[in-house]
Amino acid sequence: EPPDTPKDFSCETQDMKRVTCTWRKEETYLYGKNSPQYTLSKTSSQKMALCKASCSKQCSCSWHIGQQWIWNVTLTVENALGKETATDVFDVKHRMYPTAPFQVWQDCTDTAMTLHWKYKNTEVELFCQTEVVHPDGKVELHNSSVPDSRRVTVRGLRPHTEYTARVRCGAARHFWRWSEWSKRLTTRTKEGTPSGKLDIWREITPVLEGRNVTLFWKQTPSFQANGKIILYEVTWEKIEDGSQPESISISSVYNSTRIFIDNHSYRISVMAKNNVNFSLPSILIISRATDNSRKLLFCSFLGTEELKEGQVNGTDDGIFLTWEPRSIYDSYITDWCNFPGLQPCDLQWKRFGPNISSAVISSAAFVPGVRYKFHIYGSVANRASLLEKKIGYLKELPPRLDPIVRKVDLTYNSVTLSWDSYLTNESEPGFVRGYHIYVSPIQGNCNLKGSKKHILSDESELCKYTIENPEEKRYTVKHLMPNTKYKIVVKAFTGGGETPIVNFRYIDTPYNSNMLYFIFLLVIVPTLVAAICHWKMKWVKEWCCPVIPSPNKSKVLSFKEFKIDSEKVLKINDCLPDMLAMDSNAEAHKL
Repeated sequence: EPPDTPKDFSCETQDMKRVTCTWRKEETYLYGKNSPQYTLSKTSSQKMALCKASCSKQCSCSWHIGQQWIWNVTLTVENALGKETATDVFDVKHRMYPTAPFQVWQDCTDTAMTLHWKYKNTEVELFCQTEVVHPDGKVELHNSSVPDSRRVTVRGLRPHTEYTARVRCGAARHFWRWSEWSKRLTTRTKEGTPSGKLDIWREITPVLEGRNVTLFWKQTPSFQANGKIILYEVTWEKIEDGSQPESISISSVYNSTRIFIDNHSYRISVMAKNNVNFSLPSILIISRATDNSRKLLFCSFLGTEELKEGQVNGTDDGIFLTWEPRSIYDSYITDWCNFPGLQPCDLQWKRFGPNISSAVISSAAFVPGVRYKFHIYGSVANRASLLEKKIGYLKELPPRLDPIVRKVDLTYNSVTLSWDSYLTNESEPGFVRGYHIYVSPIQGNCNLKGSKKHILSDESELCKYTIENPEEKRYTVKHLMPNTKYKIVVKAFTGGGETPIVNFRYIDTPYNSNMLYFIFLLVIVPTLVAAICHWKMKWVKEWCCPVIPSPNKSKVLSFKEFKIDSEKVLKINDCLPDMLAMDSNAEAHKL
């Protein structure tokens, strides 16, 4: 291909003595003696080349300018198929491209940094630009306000913080382009007085004649150490009598300490110290221990329930807490243990503003199946009061054990199960919400009235009853078949479900006693009566159908008779009576 017009053709100087022109190399697909030939010359005299071009990725050509400042140069590119030219007219003083600054160093205070540098002397005034990179990656550019100034001061920096800086320069009057950047300089500002306050909290344990107070502290985003913390200063003093304060210094490797105080009110402060000074004090007020407060402390320490614990639920982000807001408090604090089963338990706390009544507590230490306790305090004027207690799980898991069935009462059509109260201590992986009872005959499917079907993994079918009261300890399964073998099991369930069914209890329902009694009455009794009747036929006949005697056949009338009409007449003197009873005188006289 014939050559194109040279692209990106321009000329510049770095020292006001020598000019370098550059342009982009083009591909013509001709090589050897037919490859493109470049010639740079004055436009007014193109037969005389100013310099010899060299090309790699980019082509360039340089020459000494002598005392000439205005130049009109032509670049010619030529091969066997054609020729093209490009022209540049320029004032050397307007094409200043300085060399990069060198020997960069700095002076620092706690909030400012002054950079110094050197560059090659030129006949053109330069101004320079400084790039400062903050630890978070933020980049700031600062321009020197005075031409030919070889330093710049950057203010508003953070104490004891590492920054990276570099410098570049350009012509002050006729700016052409920036120089290359200097080498990067990494420096750290000096330490300053800590700013802000520590976030402090406490745990109070009642002991004989006083209280043990465990103090905790941590640095918040608003606290700036502004240096290396070398110690923490803890001071406490009685509020009532203004006695001499006590204090201790704690190494910076610790974030807690324990002190003993009596039952008076105390003011406790914690300060951080670096090599320059102390931070502002963080204050806690411990109220006087009244009888009621001591009772609350002992109840809390022993784990008894003076305040009822409310249950809270876990979410994908953490454990969701709510509390009832009170207008008298200026902030709320909630604390918890990251590792409830360990001592120390790694106490954590979080503060909230007066208008907040709910929060999601998250921690990388939270794991499913572990019960966490939360205490919610209201704070006013640095005095904290316990308001509510909460317990909850990040995620509930099924119970570890099944309820222990202690008693089984059977009838021909029902079974009554009684089990022990399920343990609901802190080691349980979830809150027990109730119980499931599963029943099925050994042979055939279950279709008991009032139950729901439950299919196991092996596709066997069970009848399922649900008890939603975790305090229930007794249940009766009805509508069973007499003389039938059943398998049965009681399972506790939580918000995380229940464990798989492994072991069943087997029961046999007895015969129906009412049916046996009916059969006895209907068959056995009549048969027995018939047998007795057959065996004592004569006696039964005489008892049921006795022979009625005829007076005419009686021996009583076997005397010598005289007849009145056709009937025999008995004379009194012919009888020997057993007893004589007189009815009345009139009747006797008649007789």
